[in-house]
Amino acid sequence: MLIRTEDHLTSNTMKLKKKKKNKQKQLKRGNIMSEKLKLIFQMFFYFATGLTLLIGISYFLYNQSHIKRTYKQIVQVTEKKPTFLIYNKSNTTEHLKHIFIVLERLGFKPTTNETQWDLLWSHEYPFIALAPILKNLQPHQRINHFPGCGYITNKGHLSTSEGRYIPKAFKMPKDKDYFLTYATLYPHKYFVKKSNSHRGIKVIKISDMNLTDTDFFVQEFIDRPYLIDNYKFDIGIYTVITSIDPLRVYVYKGDVLLRFCPIEYYPFDSNNLDKYVIGDDYRPIWEVPSLKNYYVHFGFSMKDSLDAYITSKGKDPQKIWSNIHEAIREVALMKEGQVKEAIQRFGGGRNYFELVRFDFTLDEDLNVYTMEANMSPNLSSAHYPPNQLLYEQVLFNLFALVGIGQRIKENNFETRNKLGYEMEVATKNLVVLPKFCANCKDCFVIECQLCNPCFTPEIKIILSQSYKEHQNKMDFQRIFPPSIVDGMELKDYTLRNQLLIRWYQGKCALDHTWCI
Repeated sequence: MLIRTEDHLTSNTMKLKKKKKNKQKQLKRGNIMSEKLKLIFQMFFYFATGLTLLIGISYFLYNQSHIKRTYKQIVQVTEKKPTFLIYNKSNTTEHLKHIFIVLERLGFKPTTNETQWDLLWSHEYPFIALAPILKNLQPHQRINHFPGCGYITNKGHLSTSEGRYIPKAFKMPKDKDYFLTYATLYPHKYFVKKSNSHRGIKVIKISDMNLTDTDFFVQEFIDRPYLIDNYKFDIGIYTVITSIDPLRVYVYKGDVLLRFCPIEYYPFDSNNLDKYVIGDDYRPIWEVPSLKNYYVHFGFSMKDSLDAYITSKGKDPQKIWSNIHEAIREVALMKEGQVKEAIQRFGGGRNYFELVRFDFTLDEDLNVYTMEANMSPNLSSAHYPPNQLLYEQVLFNLFALVGIGQRIKENNFETRNKLGYEMEVATKNLVVLPKFCANCKDCFVIECQLCNPCFTPEIKIILSQSYKEHQNKMDFQRIFPPSIVDGMELKDYTLRNQLLIRWYQGKCALDHTWCI
């Protein structure tokens, strides 16, 4: 019995062990299966995550590519370079070298398209050959000449005009009798014969003149010129007219062009033109001993070198510049009406500006005489390389003044929007005369037109251009409209000129920087 009991216990123990072992195997198999499932799940998770990441990266790259293409398209539109067209009859453009240089520095590119351009720079008078194009201008297009500018720059037109600073002149043969009477009254005077075609200048005896010839005029000769080191010279003043009716005129104050005769004036010989006629081969300032030290060694401008020399002689050079400014105003006002008539044949006058060089000579008492005004003045430094800086600075300041050399990076003039214009000049920049405008009830009163409720689109354009020119004038100085002085008679000017003068006076009252 005992043995059977032990056998029974042993048998049960074995069964329990076997059962436990089987359970352990089942648990082990379960653990293995669980590990496999876990591994499979992890693999699936990583795959799904990788796939999602791959899709996300692809989508991001697609978007970036799309954004880049869109940005490139926007940049191509907003950074479209402005263009300039050159009109030049000559077979060479060497004389326009600095025009190209300055415009390309300002971001312009040349074009040959005769209708799609932002600036037309013409070395010739363009209003005959290009008339069909210039009668249909867009507001953003600018041209470097006014229709009718020849009334100012034609030697015959200018010299035979009556002016305080213009030496007496006579058209031939029309004024023959008048000239002979005048010459009889002033037997001590010399006269010079000049061609209307800007060639042929010579002091000649009246008895040797053929007064029946055409295409020439006779002008009084300044026979006691102011000399430096015995050389006669003239003073070139770069002048810009930015508007006709109302008139706005600026002179370049950064420097002037001094040109000297190649040969000493005394002893005078009327047969030697190099003693008194200043041509292309003039003597430059750095070859005039009394001015060379100022200009070369100390680095002064031509204007400042001349001022220093005249001051050293005990005289006031300011008299010269004041009279020169008055002489330029005299010519501009004298010719304004004729230029205005020419402009009317080409629509409005807001597309034009004019760069001229007025040439003046002085007598022994520093009196100023207007000799000529040069359309498309020489801006080539090929003959005198040191003049390169002068020419490029004149052009750089010119383009800023007329709004071509922009301060802001928005060169597509054609597509500029309203907000861009308002950023440059808003209504608050234009309003003046607060006390007067507060009581202004009638827009037919001239001065009321300077009040915001009475602004017309045309007046707003005029004032906006005037405002921007003042902000951008850099080394140009406004000489018309002039500063208001006591006793000044506004009635001597056209109504539009009166209005603009009054506006500048109003700006001066609000801000003294507008007073000059």
